[in-house]
Amino acid sequence: MLSFVVVGFNNLKLRRSAVATSPAARCATPKGSARGLLHHPVGHYLRQRMIEDMRIRGMGEKAQQAHIRAVKDFAAFLGRSPDTATPEDLRGYQLHLTNAGVTPSTFNARIIALRFFFGMTCGREEMKRYMQFRREPRKLPVVLSVAEVSDILLAAPGPGLKYRAALSISYGAGLRAAEVCHLKIRDIDSDRMLIHVEQGKGRKDRKVMLSPGLLDLLRDYWREARPEGWLFPGKPRINPISPRQLNRAFTAAKTVAGIKKPATLHTLRHSFATHLLEADTDVRVIQVLLGHAKLSTTAQYTPVATKTIRDTVSPFEMLARLQDRTMRRSPA
Repeated sequence: MLSFVVVGFNNLKLRRSAVATSPAARCATPKGSARGLLHHPVGHYLRQRMIEDMRIRGMGEKAQQAHIRAVKDFAAFLGRSPDTATPEDLRGYQLHLTNAGVTPSTFNARIIALRFFFGMTCGREEMKRYMQFRREPRKLPVVLSVAEVSDILLAAPGPGLKYRAALSISYGAGLRAAEVCHLKIRDIDSDRMLIHVEQGKGRKDRKVMLSPGLLDLLRDYWREARPEGWLFPGKPRINPISPRQLNRAFTAAKTVAGIKKPATLHTLRHSFATHLLEADTDVRVIQVLLGHAKLSTTAQYTPVATKTIRDTVSPFEMLARLQDRTMRRSPA
């Protein structure tokens, strides 16, 4: 139904509807002219139903918006309501994305949204058979040395210690940009030396380490700025700083520090994990600190932990020692 595309998907507010709730009724396209479809109540309901399904699954607002955008894009490709799509339409759309040169991550995000739409909202599980994920080439993450991290933190823009403290938390506790920005003063537990991360990625809470040196810096920053509520308030102060502001601060600091690596703010998190691995921290502990659901996600840092690689003794050395002992025992 075209109303799902033009009307229903342009507004994220939920509205109640008395339309039947069966999968067939949800996806039944009303008959009539294109103009009539634009204002048909089923279009509003179908979109509302998808949002309610996402809320039931516990999806965050950003994930909901991404799913909505993906279905809108599919509908725009079709030129008609997405619930009327055929397997051949899905094949054509995937070929369209491939020819357009979208990245594997974008491609897969669209597929995830469409799988949800057809499977949960339309009750058309069979459509999932015609959607394929694209393999994304695994690249080693960029990692900064401890000296490079130090240079960047010292070069953090002012005035004051605000951005130095924020970037230091990103490295010192391995937090994502959004997690740093949404910290509140009450999240810093100096008694137990912990930082409470509330509703991180996947809407999960977790505890991370608070080192004595980082606590000292945060206390200096607090005495200087006297923040209330948000640890790093923005403008106006009732709002926190945004990840975009923090990214700009990192880029500025990296430039001043003369770091040429293609590093981003997220590189501080990569460096946190890699440096812990090189200090012989158990990978399962790092998994908890980073908030990874899967150990395999944390394991991506293992290949870049170069100190660990250098310090690992090759079994060839044992072979060489055995051969040496054998030669010594052999008669001259």
